[in-house]
Amino acid sequence: MTEPLLHLAGIGLSFAGNTVLQDVSFAVQEGRVASLIGPNGAGKTSLFNCITGFYRPRAGRISFAGQDLRRLKPHRITAAGIARTFQNLRLFREMTVLENVMSGMHCRTRAGAIGAILRLASQRREEEEIRAVAHECLAFVGVADERDRIATTLPYGHQRRVEIARALATRPRLLLLDEPAAGLNGGEKRELIGLIRSIRDQRAITILLIEHDTGLVMRVSERVSVLDHGQMIAEGTPREIQTDPRVIEAYLGSDEDADALL
Repeated sequence: MTEPLLHLAGIGLSFAGNTVLQDVSFAVQEGRVASLIGPNGAGKTSLFNCITGFYRPRAGRISFAGQDLRRLKPHRITAAGIARTFQNLRLFREMTVLENVMSGMHCRTRAGAIGAILRLASQRREEEEIRAVAHECLAFVGVADERDRIATTLPYGHQRRVEIARALATRPRLLLLDEPAAGLNGGEKRELIGLIRSIRDQRAITILLIEHDTGLVMRVSERVSVLDHGQMIAEGTPREIQTDPRVIEAYLGSDEDADALL
């Protein structure tokens, strides 16, 4: 098997003496859709925050495409090729849909403040490129017609798509989605599954998602990892996870719940 795109080994994280993550190890192969599930408080978002540089683990190693991420700041990790969305939407409230997505290209800009002030030709070309990328990303997620609206006035499901478009605008190799189905209705969830698959298949972006909707997870994922109380208790294919007694006890609750996901 080839080296994984993302590899975590022995990750430990504590706050004020309370253990949040303990000896967590797992890997994501390039070209996969992988999911991280577990009960509330299991440490899933904390693990995302370690990967993206918002938290610095007290122990362990994190590598992405062979690069050590442990000492990099979040914007450097984004520039290295990891983008994310958040459990709670973080769109800029006074900016249009297009402007929100254009902001995702900040990590790829080169002209700098002086170029912007002087309106140099290189700065104008870069701005045109940023705008073109933002338009393309909005078209890809299906909200291009709303590009001139203030982003926070859109229906909730469309705001989710704008956030995904902004993440895509960073040109990632790995996209982390934190509960992308939260607040969506059944039809929107089905569309989300199609969008996730399109991101992987058409844009060659590897995806790791946190999601409480286990039905969605089992339909879209090729690999599932399960956290409970800050420890990795199971990993495998969706079918293996559905029938794992540790997962049923810790997360799914009963054999009936597991059967409902088949």
